[in-house]
Amino acid sequence: MGSDTDTENELIVIAALNQYVFCPRRCALMFVEGVWSDNEHTALGSLQHEHADKPGYETDDGATVLRGLPVFSRRYGIAGKADIVEVREAAGDVDGSRPGDRQSGVEKQYIPVEYKKGRRRKFENDDVQLCAQALCLEEMFGVPVPAGFIYHTASKRRRRVVFDEGLRRETERTIQAVRELMAEGKAPAAVLLPRCDGCSLRQTCMPDLTGERPLRSYDRSARELWTE
Repeated sequence: MGSDTDTENELIVIAALNQYVFCPRRCALMFVEGVWSDNEHTALGSLQHEHADKPGYETDDGATVLRGLPVFSRRYGIAGKADIVEVREAAGDVDGSRPGDRQSGVEKQYIPVEYKKGRRRKFENDDVQLCAQALCLEEMFGVPVPAGFIYHTASKRRRRVVFDEGLRRETERTIQAVRELMAEGKAPAAVLLPRCDGCSLRQTCMPDLTGERPLRSYDRSARELWTE
């Protein structure tokens, strides 16, 4: 994964990676079939994103804060929007490294920050989404992006996410899996899981009527975590 010519000219929306890790069927319903429905959880999440998603910039605590920054990667064939990217002079305190913007002659760090409703869940979907943003920033600005943060609105705390080799490989696998899902052009079969509770697409997906109950955990490398 990862050459300039292997993406078949089709951009994958970064948000689709998050949905795929949570549930491949939900991802297909949203990004293949164009199905969407709000519920209290999605509506609250949208309200909490309003300020972060509004394009613009400001300075805060010595950093330039870029809001609603469009990001893309030709190498991986992905594009989306980062809630916030903090641009700081490199101080070596994100993960102990000092990435530098050599083109401008000023050492800088680009730190993606994603806003999420509620507390951290068991799944790695938010981490994969944030890592995909980091891959884009690395390509766009030509600097390493070693770590970022997820801001959980329920606790009003940031959670640090290190973009290590394992998470990067997981993100690349998810990009490929979503690309294959888009190429297939249909939603996988429904599987009834505890995570279906609260899903805004439950009435469309109907896992209670048509879904199978999981007999085993699927291959973890595909991140289809059907058992909790």
